[in-house]
Amino acid sequence: MWNNAMATIQSEVLGIYPLHAELQITTLALFLSIASQITTLALFLSMASQPNHAQMPGRDAVKEGTSSIVNLGPEDGTQSPQSHQPEVKNLPETGERDGVYGLSGLCDYLLKYSLFTSNLLFTALGLVTLVLGLWGLVAKESFAQEKIGGIGTDPMFLFVFLGFVLSLLCLTGCVGALRENSCLLRSFSAAVLILVTAQVLVAIVAYSLQGQIVGLMRSGILAAMVRYQDDLDLRFITDEIQTGLQCCGADNYRDWEINIYFNCSAPGIQACSVPPSCCVDPMENGTVWNSQCGVGAQQLDEFSAQSVIFLGGCLGGMSRWIQQHSGLIGTVAIVLLGVQILTLIVTARLLDKIQWSKAIARQAVRQS
Repeated sequence: MWNNAMATIQSEVLGIYPLHAELQITTLALFLSIASQITTLALFLSMASQPNHAQMPGRDAVKEGTSSIVNLGPEDGTQSPQSHQPEVKNLPETGERDGVYGLSGLCDYLLKYSLFTSNLLFTALGLVTLVLGLWGLVAKESFAQEKIGGIGTDPMFLFVFLGFVLSLLCLTGCVGALRENSCLLRSFSAAVLILVTAQVLVAIVAYSLQGQIVGLMRSGILAAMVRYQDDLDLRFITDEIQTGLQCCGADNYRDWEINIYFNCSAPGIQACSVPPSCCVDPMENGTVWNSQCGVGAQQLDEFSAQSVIFLGGCLGGMSRWIQQHSGLIGTVAIVLLGVQILTLIVTARLLDKIQWSKAIARQAVRQS
């Protein structure tokens, strides 16, 4: 039931192996970002072709003020020198000032709405990730009959957390750009700066500690193999890794002897066996999952076992996969980092424009 539930999530939502889910989500995010820029450019090209009626409403107020002179001077109708200075009425209040003296010009609109549109799309992506995680938790609870008490250690909780953080962060930038709110934009900029710094530090640490990371990966795989029969989450992840990378165990298929159920001294039919995800052809007649295809595989020599199961370990498979896709991984990482740095630059520029507009507004009020 658990495999059926997660397979449904995989096929209907991700449509890919979970091993490549993160890469596909990243590609989707980049596609949405590019689409947002194209949409924004088309929007403002259409806006640029229309007359701009929102240029400094203070001018309109001055024009209206010229038609209503408050001090007409002496009774004979002659105007005093002060009468030539029109009184500007109905100046905008502080709450209206941001809207009255908003950003003007095509460049300013492009900065504002490109930031707004990009964050809006990433907010939607975060909400989709959040819903995916919640759906996975609910589906697992429904099919596996597990208690909610163990939800904190569920891998789907990572989707929930990432979706919530992404949607909250991007919503802050979205609303801040739309409302020209300096406080929200500063909070958004600070959060993005922290993320950029953290990513750079993680990359440096990962590059300098490659040997230790390989050791940690081996320990993690072996720990998952020990708890394979007792933890449905680890079983699902292990099966997907072994199926996707066509591997078995950490270093080779005999590593499964570490599991008490697959140990050759264990009582039962699974003794000296490996999981069906290690099998070259785990489907019986191509339609039914054959859970007994790996029975007794550890007793076979490598020549006999190679036609039944995968011989290589998953640690080597992961290393080969990373090496084969190192160019793509580096490109995606650089593009993502560049997008975040560009977001910081646009946000800083937008904040400068907001401060400049407010300064112009205050100066106009003082002169009136």
